[in-house]
Amino acid sequence: MSEVITQGGINTEIKNGIGTISFHHPKSNSLPSKVLKEFAASIYAMGENKDVKVILIKSEGMGAFCSGASFDELLALTDFDTAKEFFMGFARVINAIRKVDKFVLGRIQGKAVGGGVGLACSFDYCFATLEASVKLSELAVGIGPFVVGPAVERKIGTSAFTSLAVNAAEWKDAVWAESCGMFMDVYNTTEEMDEAINKLATTLASSSADAMKELKRVAWQGTEDWDTFLEQRAEISGRLILSDFSKNFINSFKNK
Repeated sequence: MSEVITQGGINTEIKNGIGTISFHHPKSNSLPSKVLKEFAASIYAMGENKDVKVILIKSEGMGAFCSGASFDELLALTDFDTAKEFFMGFARVINAIRKVDKFVLGRIQGKAVGGGVGLACSFDYCFATLEASVKLSELAVGIGPFVVGPAVERKIGTSAFTSLAVNAAEWKDAVWAESCGMFMDVYNTTEEMDEAINKLATTLASSSADAMKELKRVAWQGTEDWDTFLEQRAEISGRLILSDFSKNFINSFKNK
């Protein structure tokens, strides 16, 4: 496995009842399997920690929020089991956000692609800046947003999801994403966004844990089968990513 694939990681912090999970990778905060594994584990750990009342997820830096799957790792996939396991990384992160009893807030400071859009749509409450354009690029790669799709469709509806999934080369701006319900609030600057995040997170940290738990359960009603459902979706992506079409597209993209 190349050095680029193994780079990146997760940082965590707990302060005043707010558990913050930050992910990073030198290639536009992409998500290789190593980071995805740490990501899911960190979410569950925050969910079980009695000192944490609310969880905040963000990426590091001022550029892209998340560019989705690591192209380096996608190129390195050579068999179905390994390919399925890679996409299961995204499924496990989404399911971790879904299953913890605490609200998960998201901070989107820049562009989100593919898995990054899936993350944004999995958060219980998502903040963004005007720089946070979104794109589901999977179809262009020769697969499709099969794993993240259920989270996206649940949040923004079938019509908007289909628009993103089919027109895989087009960016949608943050105002569009807010109008669809992907983003709850959009700000001109990161400073304004962070002030609003801190205000809500602080309020939630002093709110009733039992009430928030029940409200989250109601909000995610109908997704109880996602452990199995998203695994089935990972199998579809795992099969398609091994095609010549996908390999040729990724190679040509990297060589631009």
